[in-house]
Amino acid sequence: MTENKKTLVIGASENPSRYAFIAANRLLQYGHDIVLLGNRKGMINGHPIETGTPPFQDVHTITLYMRAELQKPLYQYFLALKPKRIIFNPGTENRELEKLAEQQGIETTEACTLVMLSVGTY
Repeated sequence: MTENKKTLVIGASENPSRYAFIAANRLLQYGHDIVLLGNRKGMINGHPIETGTPPFQDVHTITLYMRAELQKPLYQYFLALKPKRIIFNPGTENRELEKLAEQQGIETTEACTLVMLSVGTY
């Protein structure tokens, strides 16, 4: 069994065709706890989608499903959560945020959460 890595899904949506929705469900299937942050409140598989900057605790991984230009106002929020890792999914790459995270000892990776889960590298 793999280690449970509590994951904050940024860009969460109730729309089942969105990758953030698919990733949230897949993370649960693989036994990871999730917390969700999106533009609108809602639910994914019984887990609330929060808005704003909720004080989530013990976040291991942040997985981004939000374009780089929308990330900037949340840089300090992301870093204050002190995750061990930030995953930049395709289309979310952001060298500025990567540098800030790495300066604080946070691992960054440009990868697809869904692929990482399926090949056992999550």
